[in-house]
Amino acid sequence: MEALEKGSIYTAVIDGYSSEGLGIARVNGAVVFVPHAVRGEEIDLRITKVMKTSCAGEIVKIHDPSPERMEPECPYAGKCGGCAYRHLTYPEELWAKRQRVQDALTRIGGLELTVEEILGAKNPEHYRNKSQYPVGADGSIGFFQARTHKVVPIRRCLIQTEAADRTAQAVGEWMRRYKISAYDETTGKGLVRHVCVRVNRKGESLCCVVVNGNKVPREPELAAYVTAAVPHTVGVLLNSNTRRGNVVLGDKYRTLFGRNYLMDTLCGLEFKLSMPSFYQVNRDQAEVLYGKALEFAGLTGNETVLDLYCGIGTITLCLAKAAKRVIGAEIVPPAIRDAKENALRNHIENAEFFCGDAADIAAKLESDGLRPDVVTVDPPRKGLAPEVIASVAAMGPEKVVYVSCDPATLGRDVKIFREFGYEAKRAAAVDMFPGTAHVETVVLLSRETNPLTVEVRMEVETGEVKEHPTYKRIQEYVQEKYGFKVHTAYIAEVKRMVGLDMHKAPNAVEQKKHEYHPCPPEKVEAIKDALRHFGLISE
Repeated sequence: MEALEKGSIYTAVIDGYSSEGLGIARVNGAVVFVPHAVRGEEIDLRITKVMKTSCAGEIVKIHDPSPERMEPECPYAGKCGGCAYRHLTYPEELWAKRQRVQDALTRIGGLELTVEEILGAKNPEHYRNKSQYPVGADGSIGFFQARTHKVVPIRRCLIQTEAADRTAQAVGEWMRRYKISAYDETTGKGLVRHVCVRVNRKGESLCCVVVNGNKVPREPELAAYVTAAVPHTVGVLLNSNTRRGNVVLGDKYRTLFGRNYLMDTLCGLEFKLSMPSFYQVNRDQAEVLYGKALEFAGLTGNETVLDLYCGIGTITLCLAKAAKRVIGAEIVPPAIRDAKENALRNHIENAEFFCGDAADIAAKLESDGLRPDVVTVDPPRKGLAPEVIASVAAMGPEKVVYVSCDPATLGRDVKIFREFGYEAKRAAAVDMFPGTAHVETVVLLSRETNPLTVEVRMEVETGEVKEHPTYKRIQEYVQEKYGFKVHTAYIAEVKRMVGLDMHKAPNAVEQKKHEYHPCPPEKVEAIKDALRHFGLISE
């Protein structure tokens, strides 16, 4: 195979798209990623970078332009790193996203499952109800250039609302008028770091200016500039973030004008949004996404449902309308406060909420004997920690509905769920973020076998009855005899260690992408003792 050389030009056909929306070509057996390329096009490409397992290229000439190619309407296309698909027709963009999900489930998840559909947006522009504008060291306000922290100044974005864009520009005008410094991430000096805006269905907005400090000069003037530019602004906040790094929001807020929250409606329910609370950025498509999750859950009104990563309770409260009891869990305290208020506001009495890490809460509920019929999860991009999967499986729900914003971690996690006897039955994609390379997925996992229920079997030769205990029984034995608790993930680890059948002793701890602390020696011995006590291993 002839190695590709930087600067050389080759002819190739684009046969698909990467997870970042780049065209994929194959030249002399090597994969070449090409920006702004379209599937099916024959092109001349120049190699711009040679890497260990692939190359980067750029288009020199398009021999036969695809009918799916279009001229980007956005003047910042190719400069700003926000949108990857401005050069494609919307049907082609949907094809690329559905295929991305299909590839992840097949190649990473090892599934023979077809993604049923991708549900496109009726309005693929100006859909974002939350906007975050970084501020460059020179005072520019816009969005980062792809794979850099260079801010591209932007006045009008096709996926942001007009109110958000006007708010960001008003903050820029205030900075220039009063010579307010911008934050420089290379030196850690300067004040203004980000402008964040939420907009609700009625067009009201909430502005938050993130600063490197606790105050800024001319605060009343800041509020005046914002409210003059966007009269429907209900609040202007100042957020303090003095940490170095990429985290946008700090922990301290101060209200300069109005109130510190926004009200919005979703799926017929009213929600209170504080600035740090998670809320789907595309309201219309969120209703489509949640509708698909409810369809997969198949609730009849008699079920207990656990919703992990519940945020302000959006999915939880939608589930509550169709279930007997719902429990939401979230690690962000303000979000849980909002969730409880949202339940009261919507007169929903069968929902309760807990604040804490998903793994800890799932383990606590499992150890308390909670046996939900359905568990829903909507984790961040990094997916589920192995301990969460172990605890969910230990509860033995009939169904798990997994809502994912990253197909790769979804594929990884459904593969681990399979070790616990949960098979992926249905999958559908939802285009929450038109123009960008991101895509949401809903997967239904059903319990094929439950390794955590008590089984009793007859030994033919001896007639002896042996009990196969639940993880909870093992935990209770260890707690009673040794005085400490053991996590279900530790039990799974020790069962693998002693060579038990892993379909009855699944292992959720071998995934290395999450930080995992091995089972301490004293707990290993305690679990082995429990396994001996229940006759699962010999002396």
